[in-house]
Amino acid sequence: MERGTAQELMGFYRNELLDNVMPFWLRHGIDRECGGFLHYLDADGSVLSTDKAMWIQGRFTWLLARLYNEVEARSEWLELAAHGIDFILKHAFDADGRCFYSVTRDGRPLRKRRYIFSEAFVMMALAEYARALGGSDGGPELRGRARDLFKLILDHLDTPGLLEPKVNPDTRPARAHGTPMMLLSLTQVMRDMEENALYDEVAERSVREVLQYFVHDDVEALMETVGPDGKRLDGPAGRMVVPGHAIETAWFMMQEAARTNDEALTAQACRILEWSLELGWDPDFGGLLYYVDIEGKPPEPYEHDMKLWWPHTEAIYATLLAHVLTGDDAHLDWHKRIHDWAYDHFPDEDNGEWFGYLRRDGSLSSPVKGNMWKGPFHLPRMLLYSWKLLAGYLQDAAEAPQ
Repeated sequence: MERGTAQELMGFYRNELLDNVMPFWLRHGIDRECGGFLHYLDADGSVLSTDKAMWIQGRFTWLLARLYNEVEARSEWLELAAHGIDFILKHAFDADGRCFYSVTRDGRPLRKRRYIFSEAFVMMALAEYARALGGSDGGPELRGRARDLFKLILDHLDTPGLLEPKVNPDTRPARAHGTPMMLLSLTQVMRDMEENALYDEVAERSVREVLQYFVHDDVEALMETVGPDGKRLDGPAGRMVVPGHAIETAWFMMQEAARTNDEALTAQACRILEWSLELGWDPDFGGLLYYVDIEGKPPEPYEHDMKLWWPHTEAIYATLLAHVLTGDDAHLDWHKRIHDWAYDHFPDEDNGEWFGYLRRDGSLSSPVKGNMWKGPFHLPRMLLYSWKLLAGYLQDAAEAPQ
């Protein structure tokens, strides 16, 4: 990548994060009355629902603490992260140590799901905030709570029967790609907080599980659901690829490879990225499809051909990271294609931030900026990580022998 291009992109992502996306959420998302964050918002930031998804409480808190840790020690970011942690500690946890999925504005429980994703993002918030506090002001206690929650997540994923299965495992046993994907991401957050052999062990296990069971060379795809031995399942679920998930896993693996200087793993992750982009890219309208049937049959989810915000943010960062790690211009070409399509379609020029839901042709399906799934996470994370990746790339280039 030419230096001028890298500088231009770095400035763009930095300014988008600090001057566009964060101001939108700080202006509209802070619940000063009841604590925590409001996130079910219309295009202009007006509140459509006061119910709060706990995983979004965790995601926003993680983001604020991450900005404090990685960008600048702004008191505002730390205070707002503390605001989120306070709501989480008061209202997230049920008596069994697990987390509620959703609560009312004032924190009364509404729903608890069989998935473990609420716990995952609450754990990320605790770990990142504990990192910000360091060795004082409750930091050690919160590190301990993050460790305990990480172990609870492992116990529930590794112990049959603790989590209610989606499908009867006696009739149709299966593996879900989301499990090792999530664990790999969580271990990287925990490792930022502290070194521990357990995190290395879980990360290695997660990468191995993805490569052993979900990567299918015969169809050049990372499958979303497979049998216990990794074989393809009959039916629509066994043919499903979720390009956004596969792309996200690819960059988690790239980050793991960069940490250990594992060139073979980098190559494997880039191969998954390339497959997923080819499968997911819409040749007629551009953009990434939400679900793809590997055999070209009609996908089961009715929203399969929609264009959602988050796969595009994951692809923007993943392609940029792949280029920086390998120097391959093919990844840079993909980055430009996805960046250009996304910024031609998702941004709200009037109110800031991105719309989240487009029809296949790129027209707007819903004007909401947030709901029980979309909040301040995928987009600001992409902007932050891309900015910092390019800053490191430029610094390395400047320090390289001439």
